[in-house]
Amino acid sequence: MQWTVVVPVKALPAAKSRLASTVRDSRTHDQLVRAIRGDTLAAAAHAEGVARILVVADVDGVEAVEAAEVIVQGEPGLNAGLREAAAYAAARWPGDGVAALVADLPALQPEHLGEALRLAAGADAAFVADSSGEGTTLLTARPGTALAPSFGAGSALRHAQHALSVVGAPGLRQDVDTESDLFRALELGSGPMTRAAAAAVTSCSR
Repeated sequence: MQWTVVVPVKALPAAKSRLASTVRDSRTHDQLVRAIRGDTLAAAAHAEGVARILVVADVDGVEAVEAAEVIVQGEPGLNAGLREAAAYAAARWPGDGVAALVADLPALQPEHLGEALRLAAGADAAFVADSSGEGTTLLTARPGTALAPSFGAGSALRHAQHALSVVGAPGLRQDVDTESDLFRALELGSGPMTRAAAAAVTSCSR
């Protein structure tokens, strides 16, 4: 099965606001957030089974890498944007599944996503919980099944009500919201853009 991977991004400087306290200035924060996104998108673009990537943005002008198509959501909110992007993908590529992937997975490797998508193909809907077990990093829907995102605090429990839980590799589960999350992602082996950006973060120098 081929997949359209939908990645939601929030405009800077509002994106990843909890990381702002770990950096010297807004410019460094923006560079770090872009690096985390860049590594996530680069890994996703090279995963087996991924036919294309759609970046769904809350405002126009958001940059993407790996030639991802960018669409701007009409309704506010993360889940609304994902539903819009999923409907767009299902209408344009009806034979492919749709997978919503969070944008803050700097330790993601292509094989991590490829294996999760292979397992997810066996169910109408599936999800991967984050490292805490409470959130969600990946939500999928097979062709003919509408994506039903319910991201936010406690999303894993909500997604489990209608989707199969798939065990993902650590790099697929380690999203980054805080400084501690960033350290864990670096220990797992983050992508090159995040490693370079983290070196410029004062509190990451050990």
